[in-house]
Amino acid sequence: MRETSRLVVVSNRVAVPKARGAAGAQGGLAGALNAALKKRSGVWFGWSGQEVEQQTGEISTQTTDGVTTATIDLSKRDVDEYYNGYANSTLWPLFHYRLDLAEYERETGKGYERVNERFAQMLEPLVEPEDVVWIHDYHLIPLGERLRARGLKNRIGFFLHIPWPPTRLFVSLPFHERLVRTMLHYDLLGFQTKEWLESFLHYCRTELGAEVDDDSGAVTLEGRTTVARAYPIGIDWDHFSALGETGEARQAQQRLMSSTRHRTAMIGVDRLDYSKGLPERLDGISRFFDRHPDRVRDLVFVQVAPPSREDVESYKEIRALLERKAGQINGARSEVDLVPVRYVNRGYSHAQLFGFFRASKIGLVTPLRDGMNLVAKEYLAAQDPKDPGVLILSRFAGAAAQLGDAVLVNPHSPDDLSHAIRIALDMPLAERRERYEKLIGTVRDDNVQSWTEDFLRDLDAAGAR
Repeated sequence: MRETSRLVVVSNRVAVPKARGAAGAQGGLAGALNAALKKRSGVWFGWSGQEVEQQTGEISTQTTDGVTTATIDLSKRDVDEYYNGYANSTLWPLFHYRLDLAEYERETGKGYERVNERFAQMLEPLVEPEDVVWIHDYHLIPLGERLRARGLKNRIGFFLHIPWPPTRLFVSLPFHERLVRTMLHYDLLGFQTKEWLESFLHYCRTELGAEVDDDSGAVTLEGRTTVARAYPIGIDWDHFSALGETGEARQAQQRLMSSTRHRTAMIGVDRLDYSKGLPERLDGISRFFDRHPDRVRDLVFVQVAPPSREDVESYKEIRALLERKAGQINGARSEVDLVPVRYVNRGYSHAQLFGFFRASKIGLVTPLRDGMNLVAKEYLAAQDPKDPGVLILSRFAGAAAQLGDAVLVNPHSPDDLSHAIRIALDMPLAERRERYEKLIGTVRDDNVQSWTEDFLRDLDAAGAR
């Protein structure tokens, strides 16, 4: 790609420099894109996270380390309809196969379209003719089409960080065809896994009648061609590995090890969300203690679950459910000198998480459905190669396609989870090392820098219009 081409990244929220590294900022888009933006003196545009009574035409900008962040505020109505409403009460549950939780409201759909139009209106003056525009995630699916309608001929790509549902589920979305047609205004579409990609291509072929080339990923409809491919996202290996040398990580490691009193620590780190399978996880742990009551002195489970989307009713319900289930396990199994489950409803820095992962001999990553799940990769990256822990991973996480040598489980089955915990707890060192050595190469080599380079290389090859 020409070095003169700036990169313009667009996402719902922007990682403003002063917020980077804050407690609770665990992985995600910020770590994935920061290096690419620095390299290209790029611009990151999106919502500030602030609600205002009266919207203005103002954009707040600041430049740090060559990266310019440009943010706009949204009204309470916009946040309710676009963010809490259509994005997180309609698209999020549907894309995670939870039709039972998906809400279909005409007004929130209108709000979603209205805010995407506003993003296009505010972004357009910032985009120069040679810029490459990279739009991210389900909040902003129609944005590329809105920019095209305003005359932009730049190379524009879109990456979906969450799953794409099978056609038989996706067609339950009102105006589903209109939404997908907006996606075909991008030059390049990226999905986390081959499975999600194939689901998208199947929809285009069967529902739109598009011409689909499975080998190249080219989707042609009404004379316009979009390329769709899978780009599994990785972690920033060098940055994350270096955190292990910090005093903060070492202190966190020692803190957890000393508090477990010779018991094996098993850890889960997940945003508080029903897609992460947290109630089902606790059911599996409860089943393990039911089957092996003597092992309550061998194992302590630490669940770190920072709250998210607290204005959405389903998230309030899952928090209450988790607190009840954790309380039930502890009420039945605690002694005066031990508690089997530690449920922590707050976030930690990346360095602290590295230390917690290093101190934990079992990593429990069991989402019901996940686009990728970088926590699984971070857990492996934090392990001691001489004495590594065991990753228990849901077969329904996108990461399972790359991490097949983890202990794969069906997160819906308490028996399966219980059995996996016993296997991990008793796994001999030689087998732990063998699994680790097979897994760590993918985590190290398929890193976020490779992901960024692969996507931008293909976006450049797609060509300007």
